[in-house]
Amino acid sequence: MPSQYWVQLATEQFGPSSLVDQAQAAERAGFDAVNLSDHYQPWWEPGESPQAWVVLGAIAHATARIPLGTGVTAPVFRYNPAVVAQAFATLESLAPGRAFLGLGSGESLNETPCGMNWPPPDEQLDRLGEALAIITGLLDGERVEFEGQWFRTVGAVLHTRPSRRVPVYVSAFGSQAAGLAARFGDGLWTLADPEQAPSVIDAYRGACDDLGKEPGEIILQAGFSWAPDDSAAFEAARVWKGAQPPDHYSDDWHDPDAMYRHGEETVSDEEFAAAYILSSDPSAHVERIREVERLGATVVCLQNASGAAPVEALGVYGERVLPALRGG
Repeated sequence: MPSQYWVQLATEQFGPSSLVDQAQAAERAGFDAVNLSDHYQPWWEPGESPQAWVVLGAIAHATARIPLGTGVTAPVFRYNPAVVAQAFATLESLAPGRAFLGLGSGESLNETPCGMNWPPPDEQLDRLGEALAIITGLLDGERVEFEGQWFRTVGAVLHTRPSRRVPVYVSAFGSQAAGLAARFGDGLWTLADPEQAPSVIDAYRGACDDLGKEPGEIILQAGFSWAPDDSAAFEAARVWKGAQPPDHYSDDWHDPDAMYRHGEETVSDEEFAAAYILSSDPSAHVERIREVERLGATVVCLQNASGAAPVEALGVYGERVLPALRGG
């Protein structure tokens, strides 16, 4: 049984004030942590795209105790790795003991509009590896001199450094990224796909063994939508079909309108319902989350796609779903 249940708040679906309201509701509901997706664009039009770090600062002051971070930030082009480390050291200084940082190789959706020529997968992972070396070095308190193919630092150091080192969790969908998670991270973050997750987890654990270190958290992510009736729960999350085609994560897709159309054309309603928890019945949510647990999660991260009633959905989780999962 996992030790923690996190909720991910969707910057693609909700504006900044709604995200702060949802974070407060998540704390009241008893979630173990809250994180924000870190996007420049949504997966569909019209959508939202508030800057995640700014919203996290607001959430830090609007909540009292819940851990908070990103799920995930991509330091491959849009963000300089040294500035990423600075931002999350600052967040930890504002919210001591609460900040964490999720990192991944990103998507064309968010990097190409900022001027990047979207590279092949090997380059994406090379960029992530260099960024991780810089970020983790700075968070460890080092003065970092780095001369890589993609990034360079000259005597970089964090001058505002919190007493607690910010944990870093690395997103992975294959063995190479799982190796980066083992080398640099405090845990692995991947989708709760029963066909894909076991091999990624095995690769991560094997890489940890090779490095002589204990595996960290195994964070498996799934999405949910609750509403007073099943149809409303489904329709309120339908926009997320734009995020379902696997090639949207690896290939040069960066037009949100085209991405949603592609998702609607290629992902059936039945396939979408298999990928997301879409129900008015709290017990259905409990059962589907237990399926995620059985894949080997130590953390289940639940993306709130409840477009019909996002705050109310978190209340239902606090009253009915989380207590059942925890045996209450």
